[in-house]
Amino acid sequence: MNQEILFISDLHISLEKPEITRRFLSFLSDRAPKAAAVYILGDLFDAWIGDDDFTPPNNTIRKQLKQLTDSGTQVYLQQGNRDFLLGKRFAKDTGVILLDEYAVIDLHGTPTLLTHGDLLCTDDRPYQAFRAKSHTLEWQQSVLSKPLFLRLLAARWYRVRSYFHKRRKSQDIMDVNQDTVINVMRKRRCLRLIHGHTHRPAIHDFEIDGQPAQRFVLSAWSKHAAEVLCWNSNGYHIEAI
Repeated sequence: MNQEILFISDLHISLEKPEITRRFLSFLSDRAPKAAAVYILGDLFDAWIGDDDFTPPNNTIRKQLKQLTDSGTQVYLQQGNRDFLLGKRFAKDTGVILLDEYAVIDLHGTPTLLTHGDLLCTDDRPYQAFRAKSHTLEWQQSVLSKPLFLRLLAARWYRVRSYFHKRRKSQDIMDVNQDTVINVMRKRRCLRLIHGHTHRPAIHDFEIDGQPAQRFVLSAWSKHAAEVLCWNSNGYHIEAI
């Protein structure tokens, strides 16, 4: 029985990035069915303005995900900072299982903490303030009550605004805070963490209370390359897609 687990994040799928869409659809049809489970740790989409948005390529992604989950491969999804409005309707349409912002899984005998990664970037205080506001029920209901075309325009404006804001921020501010990482892992009694968000793929070794710990940072997908963190009973490897 296949027990391979795959981890990906930060695809940022949109109409303007057809190469990434094609690569992901190929992954869903060719690579993912060979695994027992796939974990998508946030920012599958570059922007998500509601589960009622069926503009391209969203519907194609829905159908391919549904085909994968119907075939027996479990797909788990965490919301990212770009697609945190993904909801129950999307999960029902696709068969994916939505995860909390922090989720602990048993990864071949080792408790492993999963998160998108934006919550770990506590040095970026303006973003954390916006995140807290945008995750309230009142804020989300207000946004989702707007007509679809207004939400589409707002998402486009937000992407442009985000681009220029990032150019003004230092790279260190947008990276994770190591003290936050340790505190979060200690609270959840995990010595292994997997996340995305920062677009800085790496494996970090450190200690928590004298015990060895590891932090795996997933890579972002681009039109030129994509990587998957693959895990089985023998360990892990990074696979190019």
